[in-house]
Amino acid sequence: MEPLTHKEAIEELKTQWKRLWWERIDDKVRAEGIADKDYSTLFVEKGTVIFATRNFKMLSFMEILGLHGMIDMGRLVPPSPSVGGWGKFIRTMISGQKPRRVKRAQQHLDEQKQRQQLKKGGRGWLHF
Repeated sequence: MEPLTHKEAIEELKTQWKRLWWERIDDKVRAEGIADKDYSTLFVEKGTVIFATRNFKMLSFMEILGLHGMIDMGRLVPPSPSVGGWGKFIRTMISGQKPRRVKRAQQHLDEQKQRQQLKKGGRGWLHF
């Protein structure tokens, strides 16, 4: 029953995390986001700057899980986009590859294609 309670606790933390970012106060003059309530489970007090544009360390959900003692729960929470996850893996490793079938077909077409005689003996349009 313990993993189920960890999962429920993580789901509760996720809802609090989403609520924190959804209900923040945006200060357009200082270009920062401020927490509007106390979120004791996330260790954030009312008025804490949660987002700023310069010289600021952002809050990390994984750090909050570590403070709660749920460090090995990485399989329940996807990694941050800066580190990369399945999407980054697909973009970098899979999308960059060409299908092998196309390569074989291209080689087959190249073998069948007869080369035409070059114009001006391969010198192109240059006139010497």
